[in-house]
Amino acid sequence: MTASRPRETPSILVFGGGWLGQAVGRDVLASGGIAWLTSRSAETRARLTDAGFHAVDPDDTEALKAAVAKVQTLLVTAPPEPTGCPGLKALIPALSASGAWPDWIGYISSSAVYGDRAGAWAFEDEPLHASSLTGARRVRAEAEWLEAGQSMGLTVQVFRLPALYGPGRSPVDKLRDGTARLVRKPGQVFNRIHVDDVVSGLFASMARPHPGRAYTLCDDQPSPADEVIEWAARRMGLPLPPEVDWTDPSVSEGMRRFYLDSKRLSNARAKAELAWRPRYPGYRDGIEAILKAEG
Repeated sequence: MTASRPRETPSILVFGGGWLGQAVGRDVLASGGIAWLTSRSAETRARLTDAGFHAVDPDDTEALKAAVAKVQTLLVTAPPEPTGCPGLKALIPALSASGAWPDWIGYISSSAVYGDRAGAWAFEDEPLHASSLTGARRVRAEAEWLEAGQSMGLTVQVFRLPALYGPGRSPVDKLRDGTARLVRKPGQVFNRIHVDDVVSGLFASMARPHPGRAYTLCDDQPSPADEVIEWAARRMGLPLPPEVDWTDPSVSEGMRRFYLDSKRLSNARAKAELAWRPRYPGYRDGIEAILKAEG
């Protein structure tokens, strides 16, 4: 069961025209809506325009002010910088200057805010103990967005995501291009989520907004990363990739951050309050869907 949409598909401005932002934008376009996506790169903005989006340079204050005045919803996917959230710094002045009053604002955060739970469950109302600099920046950005929402009367929601995967960015691709590794860290476990389930969760929140609420959007099957790679390789009839320790130099810094924490994520709040269910409740479901779509 996936979430129902708002009665009218919203026009949206996504601050951060990357992989997730484009997935959200495509869903809006497919339903006849209008999607604005930001990028500082002129080349990326040209590609976004070719794909049917309205592209805007986030450093162009006048263009951004005009864009926020034309949309009902805002989504911030851009990661925080050392000095704070770039979306907050750009959008709050743009909203104030334009007099715009969006129906819904979503901030994409990370499950890194929970820190290491030694394999235990993590819930939204528990204290946040980020164990990495990236996670600490997310904690700060969440707090700043929620404070801005409260002080300005804006409907702000926070979404904490684990590792994202989907077509073009999954174990399937890593196994095929030879970059996959069986990364071993005994006892380590975490969740993941298919990009389509993130999109449906965001639309579920638009239909049932809860100002100031944080939601963990994840699958129902916390699993070790090496288990996922092993299963995918066997499913595809490919040899198992090389086995390495999580501290091996061949493991990217970004991936190594995932292995700092071990936790099981609960999506119970999102299910109860948003009437949302992941279409792909486990990694097998998501990988099977990717392979089936390829034909």
